[in-house]
Amino acid sequence: MEIEKKALRIHVGGIVQGVGFRPFIFTLAEKNHLTGWVKNTSSGVEIEVVGDEGALQGFLVSLRQDAPPLARIDQVRVDPIPVREYLSFSILSSLPQPGEFLPVSPDVGICPDCRRELFDPSDRRYRYPFINCTHCGPRFTIIRDIPYDRPNTTMASFIMCGACRQEYEDPRNRRFHAQPIACPDCGPRVYFIEKDGQHAEGEQAIQAARKWLVDGRIVAIKGLGGFHLACDATNPKAVEILRSRKKRSDKPFALMAFDLVQVENHCLLTPVEREVLTSREKPIVLARIRTGSRLALEQIAPNLSEIGVMLAYTPLHLLLLEPEAGFPEMLVMTSGNLSEEPIAFDDEDAMHRLRELADAFLVHDRSIQTRVDDSVVSVFREQVYPIRRARGYAPDPVILPFNLPSTLAVGAELKNAFCLTRSRYAFLSHHIGDMENLETYTSFETGVEHYERLFRIKPELIACDLHPNYLATRYAQDRASREKLPIVAVQHHHAHLASCLADHAWDNQGQVIGVIFDGTGYGADGAIWGGEFFYGGYASYQRKFHLDYVPLPGGDLAVRKPARMALSYLWKYGLEWEMNFPPAGALCEEERTILRLQLERAINAPLTSSMGRLFDAVSAFMGIRQVATYEGQAAIEMEALVDSNEKGSYPFDLSDGKIIPLSMWEQLITDWHHGVPIPTMAARFHNGVAEMIERVCRWISGEVGCKTVALSGGVWQNRFLLGKTVNLLENKGFDVLVHRRVPANDGGIALGQAMVAATQMKLTHTEEVSDVFRNPGKDY
Repeated sequence: MEIEKKALRIHVGGIVQGVGFRPFIFTLAEKNHLTGWVKNTSSGVEIEVVGDEGALQGFLVSLRQDAPPLARIDQVRVDPIPVREYLSFSILSSLPQPGEFLPVSPDVGICPDCRRELFDPSDRRYRYPFINCTHCGPRFTIIRDIPYDRPNTTMASFIMCGACRQEYEDPRNRRFHAQPIACPDCGPRVYFIEKDGQHAEGEQAIQAARKWLVDGRIVAIKGLGGFHLACDATNPKAVEILRSRKKRSDKPFALMAFDLVQVENHCLLTPVEREVLTSREKPIVLARIRTGSRLALEQIAPNLSEIGVMLAYTPLHLLLLEPEAGFPEMLVMTSGNLSEEPIAFDDEDAMHRLRELADAFLVHDRSIQTRVDDSVVSVFREQVYPIRRARGYAPDPVILPFNLPSTLAVGAELKNAFCLTRSRYAFLSHHIGDMENLETYTSFETGVEHYERLFRIKPELIACDLHPNYLATRYAQDRASREKLPIVAVQHHHAHLASCLADHAWDNQGQVIGVIFDGTGYGADGAIWGGEFFYGGYASYQRKFHLDYVPLPGGDLAVRKPARMALSYLWKYGLEWEMNFPPAGALCEEERTILRLQLERAINAPLTSSMGRLFDAVSAFMGIRQVATYEGQAAIEMEALVDSNEKGSYPFDLSDGKIIPLSMWEQLITDWHHGVPIPTMAARFHNGVAEMIERVCRWISGEVGCKTVALSGGVWQNRFLLGKTVNLLENKGFDVLVHRRVPANDGGIALGQAMVAATQMKLTHTEEVSDVFRNPGKDY
């Protein structure tokens, strides 16, 4: 009896190109005795399968359950079609489709199979620095356009040899259509270049770089998304020279190790931290320093209890860090740039910009299309807690709870990342950096153009920060005017709240309590906000409580000099500037006189409710940090000193929607006079902030009936405060939302801007929303 055949046309959307999805479908079809075809398109993967009904059902189940490890299936559409006879199952050529798009896989760290081949003397790719397959290797950093085929990547100029071509065309080979496929005969090459022009190639280049590192010199290394500056992490002099050349006073350096064994010689890792370090994303992970470590810690991470470590994630890095007697266990591997500039990624540009920073260069001839920094994460409650979202994570989209119009959100001034949305996809960009110079602004513009082209997005709406002088805001205004697009200015902390909600795929129903703490954000009343309690959602917010306003004397100068912030707080509450107080002693008499004049006459002393500035002030008062050389330094160093066993706390007062820290300051001053140790005082301050948050949330909940709290803003990178606060809130019956896919800091704010702008556009006439630039205090 002949079995009746049926046919299905299947569309699969998501990350399904460059991840071995077509050979997976090919093998699955053969296993189920199906005929038909599979092909890539600009919107995903199209499949036609013919066979009996049971086999087709088995095929559909396995398609979802057994997809390749790097694939992410966002949608599957199945339509019955008339049966057509095919002799077999085949893989067809890609089909470009104008206007269609699909997500692109982030770059992926080397897989176990490629790593094994890299060190296998019998393998034809033995010690080849660019070994890869469909399970690993470059993706986003080399793609120029979609579909993700070799001609649309920076590998287009490398013509495959016969052996690579055979692997590339074999559906049963794990390198089938691995677009960066290469070998020593046909692929990219590595070179070591000295300043005088001498150079070595291949294995000799790697060995030369290793020797220079052992000798204490600094080597600029071209990696996956740009250049690193590397030196021996156990050599204090080498690290100090690197710090001096980069003009980076105290900000910690990241480290790279060959494997977990080396990391654990210097760090205490939890099981989850080990998993994250070895994950395919291979991010920098903040890890506790092990007592007795031989690393040059005073030069690598001054005054900190954690260091940022990552594992070698490319074959070139593995060959460079291969363990050997006399070779450093870990290397400093910091971004190849002068402080505050974007990472160098073009060879010629790097040779020019890094010439005075590096003693030599280890480069290769595979071009980088998009510069991408390393991602930075910590672990909170057994899950990743992102700090900088870049390599390994971007441009993996955030799936939204509902469709959005095509929107460009340009982000903030610091830790900039932009966001483009289409339907239910939000493509939050890789980390761009602080928009404080032309180079970073150019990188921002180039990135926006690339994402729009790659994902076929033509913005219908632009969102930006409420601050009128941010470079990103000016870009948004200019573009909106030029292209006649509606523009929505989103209050900074409202965007933080919306970002956290979108991170959790929060739908548009219901509002939450938002505890939004950061350093700086332009408020709707023209003041500088940053210690905010909101009740709201995507469309709107109510400011229920905020930290009491205090002058910010000298504006940015007070950010760089926490001592000024401490004295401003004392002045605000009528407390004496005793000369034995560390911040008073840190300023000369002339500066104290000028400071007092600024405060009394309100000269260049805007008001702020910033929780970040309160942390700075308390840190300075305790004598921890009087001058900050990088953002958040005073608070970070204070957190590192906290005595986690201390249960005491400093009280905060609540009055008419304000959080007043007068009692906190009075008890802190009393403890100072009594000689209470700094770790104890630091703990009491943190505990007091957490208890104040729990108290305010209970008050708001009693008024509005809400039991969900969202925590967002850069202050929430403080994991001691985060853990203490979450525990207190949960013990009182609150559901607490913390960031998991995008950073709590300004690196995630563009996602929130897009959500707010798109939601408001549904509710408010375009001209009225745009009017926020002319009426910044108006309540929208």
